[in-house]
Amino acid sequence: MALRILVCVKRVPAPGARITLTADHRAIDTKNLGFTTSPHEECAVEEAIRIVEKHGGSATVLTLGPAEADEQLRYAVSVGITNAVHVSHPSLTDGSDWDPQATARALADVITSIEAVDGPFDVILFGNESADAGGFQVGVRVAHALGRPIVNGIKGIEIGDGTLTAQRESSSGYEVYSLEMPAVLGVKEGLNLPRYPTLPGRLKSKKAEVPVHVVEPVTGGLATESFDNAAEVVVQTTVLGRGPDAAGAIVDLIEELGLL
Repeated sequence: MALRILVCVKRVPAPGARITLTADHRAIDTKNLGFTTSPHEECAVEEAIRIVEKHGGSATVLTLGPAEADEQLRYAVSVGITNAVHVSHPSLTDGSDWDPQATARALADVITSIEAVDGPFDVILFGNESADAGGFQVGVRVAHALGRPIVNGIKGIEIGDGTLTAQRESSSGYEVYSLEMPAVLGVKEGLNLPRYPTLPGRLKSKKAEVPVHVVEPVTGGLATESFDNAAEVVVQTTVLGRGPDAAGAIVDLIEELGLL
């Protein structure tokens, strides 16, 4: 059973990086900022590759983002993704973003145009949420626009004959869902352990053709007024002493914390 898998990823600032805003607080200053793929979506890329390795078929990676997002697409190709598609617009630059409504509309339109030529994708994978905005909306909006079922928070996927089984963690164990394909899933980090690119994979990714679809943003969605940095938490470390001389201070601290 040869499958067609699509993975939608997003270029985001590297987790843990110090975020600096522009003077007007309307965008991120990307001058000294590194970018990567959202961690949930790295697992989605790995899962798409594993599904194709097991069942046959092809895996395509798609992103909406600035010209620089070509880097994330080629990285996905270097680890085993078959094809890459770039959706963009001149207004998209590093540090800028479209709202979930505009993003989902653009992705759904491009996916529909691709499927009109090559046939439907059996499974479309999203990250549970992006590492920067964390809106939890785009995958749901795309699934709704395409008229397909979706389940988020997935940490286990099994492909059957025309159906798939997806597992989601809950407070009491696992929830198990059976969906008819084509279907959409939002996966979480921990679903698998993403692989690293090989040298042949790197060389292949440099030669890969990445078609660019230029789309126009829809109006009427959310509008960004400004950003603000979260308050920084300063952690102070106090050395209580060194060697045996520290024992008394440690006992005093434990007693102060009410642990004695």
